[in-house]
Amino acid sequence: ILNGTGVNGKGVHGHAIHHVSVNGTLYPAKVKSRRQRWEVKPSEMANNTLNPIRAIVDGMKLTPNPDKPMIALSIGDPTVFGNLPTDGSVLQAMKDAIDSQKYNGYAPSVGYLKSRQAVANFCSCPEAPLEAEDVILTSGCSQAIDLAISVLCNPGDNILVPCPGFSLYKTLAVSMGIKVKLYNLLPEKSWEVDLQHMESLIDERTSCIIVTNPSNPCGSVFTKEHLQKILKVASRHCVPILADEIYSDMVSCSCPSMASLSSDVPILSCGGLAKRWLVPGWRMGWILIHDRNNVFGSEIRQGLVKLSQRILGACSIVQGALESILNNTPQSFYNKTISFLKSNSEICFNELSTIPGLNPIMPSGAMYLMVGIDLEHFPDFKNDVDFTERLVTEQSVFCLPASAFEYPNFFRIVVTVPEEMMLEACSRIREFCQRHYRDAAELDQSDCMDLVA
Repeated sequence: ILNGTGVNGKGVHGHAIHHVSVNGTLYPAKVKSRRQRWEVKPSEMANNTLNPIRAIVDGMKLTPNPDKPMIALSIGDPTVFGNLPTDGSVLQAMKDAIDSQKYNGYAPSVGYLKSRQAVANFCSCPEAPLEAEDVILTSGCSQAIDLAISVLCNPGDNILVPCPGFSLYKTLAVSMGIKVKLYNLLPEKSWEVDLQHMESLIDERTSCIIVTNPSNPCGSVFTKEHLQKILKVASRHCVPILADEIYSDMVSCSCPSMASLSSDVPILSCGGLAKRWLVPGWRMGWILIHDRNNVFGSEIRQGLVKLSQRILGACSIVQGALESILNNTPQSFYNKTISFLKSNSEICFNELSTIPGLNPIMPSGAMYLMVGIDLEHFPDFKNDVDFTERLVTEQSVFCLPASAFEYPNFFRIVVTVPEEMMLEACSRIREFCQRHYRDAAELDQSDCMDLVA
C-alpha cells in the first residue's frame, strides 16, 4: 500500500527519499536510475566452467562409416549396452523402499542417519574405523568430489591432480578460481605416480592432493607400498588427500584404501554406488571423513554439512534402499562383474599388443585401458585426436583421445562392451592401423623422396 502523502502529508521525507507504507510501517527506498537496456550476462563461474572432454569431442568430426555399425568404446557408463545389469537384490531393495512410502520426503542434507551408519559399517575396517558422523551422503560421487574440493580450497589455492586424470577435477576447480597443478603418472611403471614430480609442485597454497585409485582413465591400481610413499609426501608437507575411490572394489588384485594406510594424513575419501553396483544413474555417492588425529577438527565437518545444504543431498529413495543394497548384494554378483572386466581387458590388451604402432598398457581395475600411439609410424595423423577421429570415419569405432585427459598420443578404451563387440572393435582397429602404419624403411624412403622433391 503506497501512502502518497508520506509523512506530514508532504509526500517526501527529506533528502529526496520516498517512503513506502507496508502494513503501517515506513521503509525508505532510494530513488535509483533504471537500466536503459537489457544486459543479462552469465556469471564468471559459469564462464569458467569447461569440461575438457566435451571441449575436445565437440570439436571432432565424428561421421561413422555408414557400412559399419558404430561401436562406442568411449563412454564410462557400464549400463550402455545392457550386458551388465545390476543384481536382482539391488532392484528389490529399491522396490521395497518405494513401497514402504517412508522415503518420499526430504532427507537431512547429509543423509538419513540410518543410511550413513550403513555406509560407515560397510566401509569401516580396523585400520580406518568409521561412524555415521564420518559419512556425508551426496548426489553421486561427482558431488562428493565437488564438496570435498569446495570445503578444502579457497580461490587462489592450488590442488594437485593426476595426469592423465579424470577431467571433472579441473572442471570443478577452475570454475571456483582454484589452480590445478598436474603431477605425472608413469606409463612404463603401470601408471605409478612420479613422486619426485608430485612433491616438486607443492607450495604454501597447495590445499589438497587428489589421488585416484583405481584410476580413470588408466585402469591402474597402486600397490600398498606405492600408496604409502604418496602418504609420506603428503605427510612431509602437511597436505590433506582427496581420495577418489569410486572404483575401489572393481579390481582384479589387492586394493587397500588410502585411509587404511594413513597414520597421520587426514583423508576425504569419495565413493558411491555408481560403478560397483552398476547404477550410475541412481546418483548415490558419499564422502568418508578419515581424521584420526583431529586435523580437520569440527570446522571441516561443519563446512561439509553447510555445503551439503545447498542442494539438500542425495535421493531419499536410494537412501532408503542403501542398507539393504550394501548388506544383501551377493558376493557372486561382484565376482561376476570383475571376472567379465578382467576377461575383456585381457582380450583387448592381447589383441592390440600385436598391432604395430600401438602400445596398450594392461589395467588391473576400473573399466578402462589406455593405448599409446607411435605417431611417428602413422604420418597420416597429426595427433591422437586426429587418429581417433579418422578411426570413427573409417571403422565406426570411437575411442576417447587422451588429450581429453591432458595426455596426448594415447587413447582410452572402455572395456564394458559385450565380448563379441570388443573382438570386432579390435579387429577394426587392426585393419585401420595396418592401412596407415609405416615402418622405418617406408618412412626413410618417404623422407628421401621429400628431399628429392
